Amino acid sequence: MQRPALRLFCLPYSGASAVVYLRWRRSLPAWIEVCPLELPGRGRRFSEPLQTDMPALVAQLAAELEGRLDLPYALFGHSLGALLAFELAQALRRKGAPAARMLFVSGAPAPAHREYHADLRIEQSDEQLLARLRQLGGTDEAVFQDPEMLLLTLPVLRADFLLCGRYRYDRRALLGCPIQAFGGRHDRVSLEALSAWQDETAADFSIEMFDGDHFFINAHEVRLLELMVERLQPAGPVQQPGTA
Repeated sequence: MQRPALRLFCLPYSGASAVVYLRWRRSLPAWIEVCPLELPGRGRRFSEPLQTDMPALVAQLAAELEGRLDLPYALFGHSLGALLAFELAQALRRKGAPAARMLFVSGAPAPAHREYHADLRIEQSDEQLLARLRQLGGTDEAVFQDPEMLLLTLPVLRADFLLCGRYRYDRRALLGCPIQAFGGRHDRVSLEALSAWQDETAADFSIEMFDGDHFFINAHEVRLLELMVERLQPAGPVQQPGTA
C-alpha cells in the first residue's frame, strides 16, 4: 500500500460536519491523505459546545494540527470552510509552522470582501435559517420535512452563520502558499469577490469557475478533485482521482 505523501485538511461549510468529505478518500489517489476536520458541536465532537468566536475556534484548530504537520499539507474549505482554512493558514504561519502546499478556497468571497454577510451578525430565527438554507440550495428536501433532523441541524447552522457574520477582517502578512479559488457561475459570490483572494498571497493565484450555484462542488466533484490533484502533483506520482 502506498504511503501518503501529503495531507489534505478539509474544512466544512455552514451546518455541515466532517462527513461531507469522507467520500473523497475513495476518489483521491493514495498519496493524498484526506483529513476532514471536525468542528466542535457536531459529529464525534457533538458533546462540545458550538463555537461562534472565529479567533478562538481557529486557535483551537491550529493547536490540534500542530502534531500533524510532519508531512506536506494542503488546506481546502468551501464557503465558511474557506474562511476557516484561510484563518487557519494564517494562525499556523504565526506559529512558525511550514506553509501549506496549497490553499484551496471554494464558494467564498475573499476575506476583505464579505460585505453581504453583514446581515448574519445578529442571531437568526428558525424561519430565517430555513429560508437562507433554501436560498443556498444543496440541502435535500427531506431535511426540511424531518423535525428531528432540523432539531440537530438548526443550532449548528445558527452558530456557523454567526461565525460568518461576526468575522472581522484583519490585514496581515501575505501567505506564502499559492491559492486556488473555485466558484459557481450562478452563485451569489461574484467573480470579483473570488478574484480578490489573490490579494492574500505572495505566491501564485488561479481561479476556476464551474456551472452551478453555491453547491457546484457536488455536481462537479470529479473535475474539482482532478484540478486539486493537478495542483498538488509535485507531492507524488501522476495519478488521477478514482485510480487509487
